[in-house]
Amino acid sequence: MLDQWFALRLRLVSRGLMPQPTDSLSLRLPAEGAMLWGTVGDAQPQRVPLSDPGAAILEPSCHGSVHRTVYGCRDDVCAVLWGGGPFGRQLQAFGGQMPAVFDEQIRQLGRMGAATREVAALPRSLAQGGNVVLHDGQVLTLGMTATRLALNAELFEKCAKAYVPAVATGARVHALPWLVRYVANERLMKEEARARIQVRSGAVPQETRGY
Repeated sequence: MLDQWFALRLRLVSRGLMPQPTDSLSLRLPAEGAMLWGTVGDAQPQRVPLSDPGAAILEPSCHGSVHRTVYGCRDDVCAVLWGGGPFGRQLQAFGGQMPAVFDEQIRQLGRMGAATREVAALPRSLAQGGNVVLHDGQVLTLGMTATRLALNAELFEKCAKAYVPAVATGARVHALPWLVRYVANERLMKEEARARIQVRSGAVPQETRGY
C-alpha cells in the first residue's frame, strides 16, 4: 500500500493535480481501520487510525481532519485527494458547483455537492454519493480505489476545463436530460454500494472492468 501511495502521488503531481505544497493524499487501510496520509512534500505518509479522534496527525492547517471526516461519512471511499487542478479550483468564482453537463461526469463523479468551508459541513455535502466537492477553495476528490481516484481527478479537471471558460464568457450551459442523469447516477450508486460492503468487511473494493 505504501508503494501505491507514492505511485499515486507521483501520477497526480505529474498531471498538475497536486500543485500546492499543502495538497494532500490519503489511502484507506480497511483491514486496519487506518489511513496513509501525507502532503506533496512529505518524505513518508503517516499511518493514522481513523477511529481515534485524538490521533496526532493534524498540522496547523488541519488538513488531515478533512480526510478522516470523508472516511467517517463515506464507507465506500478508499482514496481521497484534496488539491485539484487550476480549472477545478476556479469553480469557486462560479458558484462552487458544476452541473451535470457531461455523461461521463455524472456516471463517474455523481452529483457534485455544495461547496463547503467548514469540515463539519462535508458529510451533508457528500451525502448523495458524489465524488467531488469544492472544500475551502480546493477540489476534494474521492475514489473507491486508488486507480479510481486518479481517474476521477483527471476527469473532473477535464470537465472543468471545458465548463469554466464557457461560463466565464457568458455561454449558456445546459445540464444533461433528467433521465440520462438518473440512469448514469444509479449505476454509480450500485458500485458504491458494493464497495461499501467490501470496505466494511475489511477489504479494498475490487476494480471495476469498465470506467
